[in-house]
Amino acid sequence: MTLRGDEERRSGLRGLLTRGDWVYLLSLLLPLFAYNLTLKVLRITGQTDPPGFLGFLDLIRSDILFNLGFVALWVGLFAALHGRVVRAVLLVVFHLSCLLLLALNTASHFYYATTGSTLDYNTIALTVQTFNEVSGVIATEVTTGRLALLSLVLFYAVAGPALATRLAARDWHLPVFSTRTLRTSGYRAALVVCGATVALVSLSALPSMTGASNTFSRDTVMNLVISEVASPRVDQARISARLQKSELPTDASLVETPSTEKKNVVLIFLESERASATSLHNEDLDTTPVLEELARDSLVAENAYAVVPHTSKSMVAAHCGIEPPLDTVMTESEPNGIPAKCLPELLGEEGYRSVFFQSATEEFERRRDLVGNFGYNDFYPLESLPKEGYDVVNYFGYEDDIMLEPSRTWLEENRDEPFLASYLTITTHHDYNVPPDFPKRRFVEDDLFNDYLNTVAYQDEFLGKLIQQYKDLGLYENTVFVIMADHGEGFGEHNGLMQHDNTIYDEGVKIPLLIHDGSGEFEGGESVETPVQNIAVLQTVADVLGYRIENDHYRGYSLLREESLPESIRISCWTENRCMSRIEGPQKYIYHFSNRAEEVFDLALDPLETEDVSEDLDAEELSRLRYDLLGWQAQVRADYERHLQENSPEKTTAEEPPEPSGEE
Repeated sequence: MTLRGDEERRSGLRGLLTRGDWVYLLSLLLPLFAYNLTLKVLRITGQTDPPGFLGFLDLIRSDILFNLGFVALWVGLFAALHGRVVRAVLLVVFHLSCLLLLALNTASHFYYATTGSTLDYNTIALTVQTFNEVSGVIATEVTTGRLALLSLVLFYAVAGPALATRLAARDWHLPVFSTRTLRTSGYRAALVVCGATVALVSLSALPSMTGASNTFSRDTVMNLVISEVASPRVDQARISARLQKSELPTDASLVETPSTEKKNVVLIFLESERASATSLHNEDLDTTPVLEELARDSLVAENAYAVVPHTSKSMVAAHCGIEPPLDTVMTESEPNGIPAKCLPELLGEEGYRSVFFQSATEEFERRRDLVGNFGYNDFYPLESLPKEGYDVVNYFGYEDDIMLEPSRTWLEENRDEPFLASYLTITTHHDYNVPPDFPKRRFVEDDLFNDYLNTVAYQDEFLGKLIQQYKDLGLYENTVFVIMADHGEGFGEHNGLMQHDNTIYDEGVKIPLLIHDGSGEFEGGESVETPVQNIAVLQTVADVLGYRIENDHYRGYSLLREESLPESIRISCWTENRCMSRIEGPQKYIYHFSNRAEEVFDLALDPLETEDVSEDLDAEELSRLRYDLLGWQAQVRADYERHLQENSPEKTTAEEPPEPSGEE
């Protein structure tokens, strides 16, 4: 009886595949299993606050189950399918799937190491679609060590199994030539393997058991699938039913009043400058003395936030007085993509000439198209600026001083009429380099954060040079300066989040914002304590210039009118359905969709957002806050979709906005 049982077991297990097939498959599947788990362990142990034993098991559970399911899948397929042609096709698919899994896990690991965010389908799709734009970003992360590791791994995925089989069997072997017929017990074992595959992969999709981030705790492939297929638009039908057709400011115009003064307007966007990195908001740092000095005679928004922590989105809010599209597909750069008349167009109708300067390439995110949608007359990206004597600082552009001489030339040629001039810096963007001749200082011990703070200091010097340029040209006293960051920057303070796109905490979304009138309008300084956003810029500028807005359906407000300030503000991450936030007074609520539990912070008592007090709120209040954000998200999306439909080529004969000019 025992002998027969042993024979059945051998028939059920060994009988699935030949010895050579087992060696071939497992020599790739087991190292792949170990490689993927090692990367996950490195991500877990690299967290600022690594979990305990149970938390560790919870975070690695999905990866173990999915990879076991992947092993079972290929064992079952090779056991069930025979014939040389079928096996040849299967062998090719086997290697390609292993290569894809290796590439996805490696890319996910290094993406997390750089950004603190998990890789999702939208990010991969956007990278593929805009590869020429982001290739420079990718190149900075492909170090010699990483390239060597990836090359070694890919080589083994292609040739390793054949070599391992040669060493083990002293003969070359490919599973193509195996011709084993399964017995009845073998078929039963194959069915068990297939059932195990389904069970293991299904279990790997379960959410975290300890309240950890679901996108982090899930295996890379399962996270890609779930984040796309099961996109968590909670009760979308219920929310959409409440939506009403919004009046959009597409027909707005400026109307002169007795107090109208056609002063020049200058918008200065400080790339990636978080509020707490400035001397204005952090007295322990001496990074931005120019900004601090300007603030003494300015209207300062003490608690200003970006609507979306991404440059093109942030500029839509500031220029157009409405929320940007809450997507990653750059809807704002589509022809007629913005459902509002923006500040350059409004001022253009009042005789203003306009220009936009940036020290970054125009290729990224179709910046020329976006600037054209805003209504600028002239556009000077990096490609239009003289580069001799200036240094490259990152994969997007040159040091910001490169804009100064072209700015002077343009101002001298256009000074006789009122103008709008805008500047977007780039030096403060990742990977945080200053020109070689800039004297670096030691602000903090952490090297990466210190590099960033030095770029903030460099950017502040550029700001001082630009303001001095206006003084030298005699334009300063007749100019209103709006100085703001496009977003902040994270350095792992919360959940390992780096940079800005999905950093919903204050280091990623709280920004400096001030209005400085060279004529002394705000002499002695004024401040707004209420939480506000850069969506206020358009109407604030109209108020400073003394204009009334006709057909005013903007979502923004004026910082000069206390009664117009909002009771609450809303923020969205750049990646769809990743995270949103609502701030009302000192209370900050964060909704992470299905990724992790919602959070609540008291910014007055806990400005660094270290103590989640969501337990102090009952379920009804949390639900109210959640549906408020989801309703806002749905309304913004509906407005953009309706506007794009109404302005589609089939339904309109309106001309596309002219491309802004610029000297090449």
